[in-house]
Amino acid sequence: MTTPTFVAHDGFTAPQIGFGTYKMNGVHGARNIVEAAKIGYRLFDSAFNYENEGAVGHAAKLIQEEGIARREDIIIASKLPGRRHEYDSALVTIEESLFRAGLDHYDLYLIHWPNPIVDKYVEAWSALIEAQKRGYVKHIGVSNFLPEHLERLERETGVMPVVNQIELHPHFPQLDQIAFHKEHGIITQAWSPLARMEYLLNYDVLQKLSLKHRKTLAQIVLRWETQIGAMPIPRSGSAERQAENFDIFDFELSAEEVAAISALGRPDGRMKGQNPAEYEEF
Repeated sequence: MTTPTFVAHDGFTAPQIGFGTYKMNGVHGARNIVEAAKIGYRLFDSAFNYENEGAVGHAAKLIQEEGIARREDIIIASKLPGRRHEYDSALVTIEESLFRAGLDHYDLYLIHWPNPIVDKYVEAWSALIEAQKRGYVKHIGVSNFLPEHLERLERETGVMPVVNQIELHPHFPQLDQIAFHKEHGIITQAWSPLARMEYLLNYDVLQKLSLKHRKTLAQIVLRWETQIGAMPIPRSGSAERQAENFDIFDFELSAEEVAAISALGRPDGRMKGQNPAEYEEF
């Protein structure tokens, strides 16, 4: 079964589910990523701050060598840390990221957080635009940006991101932000798409949908995310769980079922209270 895709305003096409690599390091981490590729994942998310760009790059090499997928058929992503938002520093950081990963380009590169108090994210965005012109990265985006941050990027540089990776799960559906993204041709990625799995056990609506569709609670939530227009990027070191998370496109939730899950959202739904309007991460 072919994985459905999302398409951004510049034609960037990405699968509706990706694979998170946080805490996947070294040989073991690289093999976990390769196993995910065998299952069918084709987008692999990393970051400078995860300290695993080398493992992800090595996995990309193994994926090709083992005949799982061609380099042009996989999407390798990384992110710029907050302490490297200055223009020159950002460009050098991207170069170093490529060296560590052993890649000649990233398919997608994001600014990890806007850090609006420091207020250098437009400068960092200008560096990503230059990196794209130099061929370091094919597509550029952001993570944890609010609509006002996105509008400022477009206003001051004329370039809108193709991706915004945000916290998104049943406690924090972010429907208004997704609507903004759709209006501007931005693909929504969902980090921590399952939040803390144990809380899912507390909701009858999820339990009932799991029984009705004969899918796990995780599969119900991941399918809900794709249907509201987001790309979940779940992470797991278990091949069984990787396969389970990927197997979500052979059923569909009704509009009423989607709305019932969305209704679980709470104003204080962020897991760690990381509001991009004020949160800073370096």
